[in-house]
Amino acid sequence: MATVYLAHDVKHSRQVAVKVLRPELSAALGHDRFLREITTTANLRHPNILPLFDSGKVDGHVFYFMPFIEGESLRDRLTREGALPIPDVLIIATKWPTH
Repeated sequence: MATVYLAHDVKHSRQVAVKVLRPELSAALGHDRFLREITTTANLRHPNILPLFDSGKVDGHVFYFMPFIEGESLRDRLTREGALPIPDVLIIATKWPTH
């Protein structure tokens, strides 16, 4: 549904992740679902869920910013290893962020 980019927040001198709704999906489905995702993410408060820094729309591109956490994505690990053992899943699901 979206593409995530690594960007540099010039104002705060930090790396951030920018999630941008893919233009072809925006044209086909509209922005509503992604805007609901933004609202939901902005209202979540949990130590294992990244907060939303900001969001917006420029030239028809809807996006939001969140912290960048360095390391391998869960998707990359699943692609490399396939299904994970239950103990690993529990560690990932309950791990407190260290960044």
